[in-house]
Amino acid sequence: MEDGHIVHNWKARWFILRQNTLVYYKLEGGRRVTPPKGRIFLDGCTITCPCLEYENRPLLIKLKTQTSTEYFLEACSREERDAWAFEITGAIHAGQPGKVQQLHSLRNSFKLPPHISLHRIVDKMHDSSTGIRSSPNMEQGSTYKKTFLGSSLVDWLISNSFVASRLEAVTLASMLMEENFLRPVGVRSMGAIRSGDLAEQFLDDSTALYTFAESYKKKISPKEEIKLSTVELSGMVVKQGYLAKQGHKRKNWKVRRFVLRKDPAFLHYYDPSKEENRPVGGFSLRGSLVSALEDNGVPTGVKGNVQGNLFKVITKDDTHYYIQASSKAERAEWIEAIKKLT
Repeated sequence: MEDGHIVHNWKARWFILRQNTLVYYKLEGGRRVTPPKGRIFLDGCTITCPCLEYENRPLLIKLKTQTSTEYFLEACSREERDAWAFEITGAIHAGQPGKVQQLHSLRNSFKLPPHISLHRIVDKMHDSSTGIRSSPNMEQGSTYKKTFLGSSLVDWLISNSFVASRLEAVTLASMLMEENFLRPVGVRSMGAIRSGDLAEQFLDDSTALYTFAESYKKKISPKEEIKLSTVELSGMVVKQGYLAKQGHKRKNWKVRRFVLRKDPAFLHYYDPSKEENRPVGGFSLRGSLVSALEDNGVPTGVKGNVQGNLFKVITKDDTHYYIQASSKAERAEWIEAIKKLT
């Protein structure tokens, strides 16, 4: 739901979060009506959640843009409100590379043992007998179902010998959050995310609540899972963001969340419309070539609606990937980051 600007009435809207923009559509008969009704640019936005400006509407998120336009968005449930606020906050911070550097320096000080993957830790956390217990928890008069305390997770990570200290446990928990295995719930933990200091995004605190993100689904056999996650997904995340990619068979363009990792160097892409946190594809960058494509005219091999800012990656086995960034600057950043790893 969105508060109309001129007439202050509430309207149902269909929202889609893109890389740095929240796009919204009218709804008719439960379907979204194209083209979009409007866009909220998130660069430089501030977010308030929970927003207490309307007493009878506890499920509000308030966004204030760089031009001081205010948007009030109402969710259907507390969980949905917090999940949206978490994703929007991530999109706002994504435009601030200094914060990403902060997390990298933190990551470098703590390395997971090679035989342990984040997936393995999450599997163990879900174990019905030895895992972490989710239960209803109260915070500021509200009850949140299926949650656990920040301090309890830290205790659990130490007692299961995944980490040696509370500081390492906080770093590991932050990694689990960044990879969408955990998410914050309620005022205290959401506030830490918004404080912007990535080193303190996860709170070792008995008043901060967390829950498992919906993305955890046991769909893959353990052998397959370990083979993929420990090798390909064990590298450090160097860069991530949304880019459009041309499909190999039907040549249609789709927006994907790309994650670039090093040691080993892989580029994976995820479907943002799917809940599970598994790549839908990816490739090794060793021996690959990356180059920008000319913006005048449509290059050979490229079909469909193309706005320029294209680049191409050719893998060692001669597979061609056509990718489209949202600006020349973004394209240059991706090409530079990939070149360092080839």
